[in-house]
Amino acid sequence: MPQRVLGESLRVAIHAPAPLIRAGLAGFVAMEPRLREVPRGRIREADAIVVAVDVADASVLDLLPSLSDHPGARFLVVVSERWQADVSAARHRGVRAVVWWDFCSPDVFVRTVRAVAGEDGNPARTVAPSRDRAPLSTREVAVLRLIAEGRQCDEIATELSYSERTVRYILYGAMKRLRARNRAHAVSYAIRTGLI
Repeated sequence: MPQRVLGESLRVAIHAPAPLIRAGLAGFVAMEPRLREVPRGRIREADAIVVAVDVADASVLDLLPSLSDHPGARFLVVVSERWQADVSAARHRGVRAVVWWDFCSPDVFVRTVRAVAGEDGNPARTVAPSRDRAPLSTREVAVLRLIAEGRQCDEIATELSYSERTVRYILYGAMKRLRARNRAHAVSYAIRTGLI
């Protein structure tokens, strides 16, 4: 994978057999000025390769080397139905993140692609999130982001113009929705899955 010049757009390759899914992902890339789609023939130049599948299983992992045989290739897998692949085998094949199609908003997509490409210097870790965890509301995302920054409930209440009781209620709702044991678990899960 060639070195990218600072400030240059991230190069993204897309492999999606379903035309509508491919069009949706290409639209996400086109909407973001920091991303640029590379043609299939130049996939080795991509900073991140997005692979969209219905079911992620061993056959998908076997497909990855045929998409890019470059040893440093980094993949984002977008899954619409089931994850059935071994996570450690996926990591070994270059998968750096997994996003469920249901949760793949333009914002989540862009943040995840940037993490997969290692734009912040820390390539994303492989994550296969559970699909039965519902996406967060805007208020829940805002509260979890501020908790991730180390803020206390009273500070969050002041910043968001909520009462402290409302902040605790929002936090409790997010923890319940994510089936998290505590705040740290909720924040950790939300970060790993790209929800915040």
